[in-house]
Amino acid sequence: MKRYIKTYLAAIVFIGTCLSSCIDLDPVDYSEINPSNFPKSEEDLKALVLSCYYPLRGNWWDGIHSPSERGVMFVNDATTEILTQTWGPAYDCSLLNFFPETEGVTFFYYENKEPYGYANKISRCTLVLDYIEKSSLSDDLKARYSAEVRCARGMLSYILFDMYGPLVVAPIEVLLNPLEEVPLPRLSHEEMVKFIEDDLIFASEYLPYPGAAEYGKFSRGLAKMLLIRLYLHETVNNKEYYTKVETLARELMDSKYGYRLMNDYPAMFELGGQGSANKEIIWAIPSSGEGPSMNQWHMGALPTDFNQNGMGAGWGICTSTWWFYDTFESTDTRKTYLLSHYTNAAGEVVDRNTPGSPLATGPIPLKIGYDPAVLGSGGYSDIDVIIYRYADVYLSLAEALVMKPEATSKDYTEALGYVNTIRERAKLKALKLEDVNTQEKFIDQILTERSHEFWCENGQYRADLIRHDKFVQRAIDVTQTPYANKYKELYPLPLSVITDGKGQVKQNPGYDK
Repeated sequence: MKRYIKTYLAAIVFIGTCLSSCIDLDPVDYSEINPSNFPKSEEDLKALVLSCYYPLRGNWWDGIHSPSERGVMFVNDATTEILTQTWGPAYDCSLLNFFPETEGVTFFYYENKEPYGYANKISRCTLVLDYIEKSSLSDDLKARYSAEVRCARGMLSYILFDMYGPLVVAPIEVLLNPLEEVPLPRLSHEEMVKFIEDDLIFASEYLPYPGAAEYGKFSRGLAKMLLIRLYLHETVNNKEYYTKVETLARELMDSKYGYRLMNDYPAMFELGGQGSANKEIIWAIPSSGEGPSMNQWHMGALPTDFNQNGMGAGWGICTSTWWFYDTFESTDTRKTYLLSHYTNAAGEVVDRNTPGSPLATGPIPLKIGYDPAVLGSGGYSDIDVIIYRYADVYLSLAEALVMKPEATSKDYTEALGYVNTIRERAKLKALKLEDVNTQEKFIDQILTERSHEFWCENGQYRADLIRHDKFVQRAIDVTQTPYANKYKELYPLPLSVITDGKGQVKQNPGYDK
């Protein structure tokens, strides 16, 4: 734990920059800054607040939302039918063949060498909150800045909690005494949920409404969307959480939030389809080849001989699965960029039946539109990384209405309306109530819509399958893997966490044998 605490303070001292669209500060040399003389001004505090956005950006090296094999979307979607690979982390994930030594899945929690691992970043946020509280800012500014930091901490904590279970969370008293070695245990499940919930409730009360929030920064809409995800996570143990999901979803549908579904699904993921004009986006990460948030998904998804629509060769590190592709209805516009064939450099059309085809395992999971500028940008696109959309509110509310205790026929009818709204946007015919006249049928349909709607966005479909006890069986159905087991619903903690815990930190069940 001593090593952890030193790292936490180092992270505070060496401040990163924020997302490119959020920067309103002149460059500052932080090399001479230390906890004894920083922060001294409101600008210093703003820099600290912005630093809490930093680990949530899209960046290969240290951004948890990186659109690459180093991001949670890639790893989490690879445990489902959405993504696969013939080698590397996605291959291991598709087979549920991961263990405490599998760094491709454990590094998200913690690695000894900075900047890898994200558990330390939670403590950065805790220290920033302490700086804010001790500052001379007005109460209003303290609340506003604290809300941003707590939203960042709540989001990061939820992502890691969903992946690994309860975390080791250092309290401020420990962080302020870094030279005192204090091995800490993981929080209990209940403590972990309350920690995240308290952060997000505070953020939902003090962040601005979406219309008043700068694009790329947090809003109370995002805080409530994250609360929905947390409460959905907890429905496994307590179905009463569905009533909380229902309440929050209805709040987000209020006109004061300003959200609405866009008419054209594929256009949202094409050049010019993001930004403040897109009222479906709850939170997106502005991307640029110049950083600090970068989108290089084209390079990961496109085959090494790709040559069409102004796009050249990629690295071909992954595909989707034909199992997934074949679940789409033929007219579904959500598979527009799930490419079943392409033209190669020789001018030949390549599909799943081409001998030696890169598409033998599945179609190209492009998801985002073509960007010819990628060829001259080092592989980076200016298409923003969308993390949460208003469509999630519709499908979350539909699930809550069907799954809440004592759901009525009226609830089923209302839920079907939300599902059909999503389907009709995708150019599909509306379902009838007799098509989903049992809870099991309705949930199966919602899971299908979730996979088709949110593939290769934020990686949350894994949690959706787990919530309905379909995760393990789905892996078996798709890959016939011999490694599937109930305990694989959580990833293992890295061995370094167990070692540094000095007996206080216990490995997730199943991995400790």
